[in-house]
Amino acid sequence: MADSPSPPSNAELAPLVRALDKAGTAIALVGAVRDLAAAKLPEAIPYLMDALKFNNPGAAVAAVEGLVALGTVVVEPIMAQIDGYNYGARAWATRALSEIGDPRALDLMVAVADGDFSPSVRRSAVKGLGCLRWQELPSGVRHNQQRQVVPIMVKACTDGEWVVRYGAIAGIQAFLSNPTTQDRELRNQLFDSLKQMVKNDGDLAIRLRSRYALESLSMVP
Repeated sequence: MADSPSPPSNAELAPLVRALDKAGTAIALVGAVRDLAAAKLPEAIPYLMDALKFNNPGAAVAAVEGLVALGTVVVEPIMAQIDGYNYGARAWATRALSEIGDPRALDLMVAVADGDFSPSVRRSAVKGLGCLRWQELPSGVRHNQQRQVVPIMVKACTDGEWVVRYGAIAGIQAFLSNPTTQDRELRNQLFDSLKQMVKNDGDLAIRLRSRYALESLSMVP
């Protein structure tokens, strides 16, 4: 687990961090994290990462939104500081990486989507694999990476936790909607997984979400 961040030297950041430290209630904590996120300061990244550990969902959502708003500059710090002990913080960090979609996070997403014990982490990661900005990778590299990723998304469609399967559907829909994902064999595997969930999944929400994905994809050129 990463250590708590050092006191800030940035004059704009310092009062925001003091407010965060002084927050005495859950509501005050959420407000302090929102203010910190709204400042859009790269120097705030360690403090936003720290907020993912607070066991306060509202603060975590605000921190994720702040990290995502900062864009690709947060990718390497998140990967360096991702919490190996606190699965809640790890799930929120993975969610931020998923929303940013930077291909640099691919190896980390593959590892946690395929092997993390936490359903919430697997859910964020498998969704993120489909939402990567695949067009930023050279075509040869992209195809090799996609051949690695698609079996993980297919496997997630049979995960014992419905939230992971739900995340897999969102990831598959994003992957199949990306104009750079053209391998017919891989696409057929994913379409087959969606069709199997529509037909066989025991959870109504999964069947409906799979059907919606298939209907939406039928309208994609």
